[in-house]
Amino acid sequence: MKGVILLLTIIASLGFTGTVYAQNSGGVNVDGSWYLGEGLKKGDYFEYKLCDIDLNSCLPIELKIWIKGDRVNVSETLWDAQILVIDQDKKIKGSWGLGKTAPTPILFDDDLSDYAVAFKSTIAWLGAYVTANENDRIHGPKEFKSASWGTLGPVGGGLSSNLIPNRAETITTPSGTLDTIVVGWYNDNDNEIWLVDDFPFPVKAKTFAGMASDNVPIMYEFELQQYKQNITEDPFKDVVESINKAEELGCDTKFLDYTSKRIPTNTYSLMVQYNHSPESPLEGCDIDWKINFYSKYNETRILKQIHYDVWIVDEKDNLLFSYAQSIGKEFLFTEYGQVEHLLPVNQEAELVRYAVFVYGTGPENELDTELSGYAIIEVQIEENPLLEKLNDNTAESKIPSWIKNNAEWWADGAIDDDAFTQGIGFLIKEGTISVESISQNGGEVKQVPEWVKNNAKWWAEGTIDDDAFIQGIEFLVKEGIIQV
Repeated sequence: MKGVILLLTIIASLGFTGTVYAQNSGGVNVDGSWYLGEGLKKGDYFEYKLCDIDLNSCLPIELKIWIKGDRVNVSETLWDAQILVIDQDKKIKGSWGLGKTAPTPILFDDDLSDYAVAFKSTIAWLGAYVTANENDRIHGPKEFKSASWGTLGPVGGGLSSNLIPNRAETITTPSGTLDTIVVGWYNDNDNEIWLVDDFPFPVKAKTFAGMASDNVPIMYEFELQQYKQNITEDPFKDVVESINKAEELGCDTKFLDYTSKRIPTNTYSLMVQYNHSPESPLEGCDIDWKINFYSKYNETRILKQIHYDVWIVDEKDNLLFSYAQSIGKEFLFTEYGQVEHLLPVNQEAELVRYAVFVYGTGPENELDTELSGYAIIEVQIEENPLLEKLNDNTAESKIPSWIKNNAEWWADGAIDDDAFTQGIGFLIKEGTISVESISQNGGEVKQVPEWVKNNAKWWAEGTIDDDAFIQGIEFLVKEGIIQV
């Protein structure tokens, strides 16, 4: 009863009455119950930012879901969910068939299979404990006053934990200010999921991997970005999938033969074991990288807690491109010292010098630079005759050339932020940048991250394409860093 007593004590101290959710999806009725899918209906639209430890080492993705209606699978009626995933430089559209008892993916397109698994193990994870089946005492709807919603297996090598309703809490997310009930399990870390009564999915979560460690990595984390109701037209109809480009260019999409080698950093601080496929990638395609960080003293010992990046450098090892910066990060981090990245080849046919750059070691929010250094890997990019044909068939850039000039001047400091935002306003007016991405949080002007200016410069020089540049600008507008 500890969880119930804590919850009721907090509710009483706050004088909690339950504020109605901004989209009329409900407040919190502490005497009520909840289940996954509660209140889900045709026309609902959700946007989440999500990371999962098993999905590219928890690099964040955007997941957008529109409930189109029903679909029939043999004798079963499912929710017809239209899906858009934005994963780094990929945009993938498709559909899922979600169950009615618990809205987890039962049917899904092959291109969306990894994301369906991630959705089930993160946003829809509570479906293993609470569903719409009222006849199921174990997995049916659960009351907020219950002492426990279920028992988890041993976590971190310790005893089993209970999933308990813990407290009422008002939180602010990009989707609005919400009154929530927090459920979770508690050991060395607070693993918590925020629920809104009569709303089908959790609105926020942060959980940690079940392991005994001083620095446990995040297992999954997500937050609701936007919610709409009564959407009758396909919101993704004008989105162009980027994964189709690989097929048109004849790219390898199944990576089997890897080129492997173990080399020291330039400072002999540690060893970098790299594996990449294909051996000689085509222009416009992807390279699959698998990278492990080893101790220089023990060839079998993988180092943990590595702060790193993957660069492209010139002959003098000067930075030309940073993968971390291209996705809005200062650097990348791996808890286990083993990573895999699918990187696009935007360079022309030539010998390209990649650098696995190690900033140092330590927990994610700390950095010890003692083992810093970098390892150079040269990869021959082969000419792709299909790329020129595809470019010839591609319409002229949707961004006027004068904005490209502005971007270059802005990146070099020749014009200020205000002058640059005039061009952004033009792109919004023309529909090139989604108006729905504009932040509603006016007022304070935030500092523009350096990586965004780097993106602008690389775009002006042709290193990255229009879509990558637009994603960076939409991020600025959405976060309120650029006020338009």
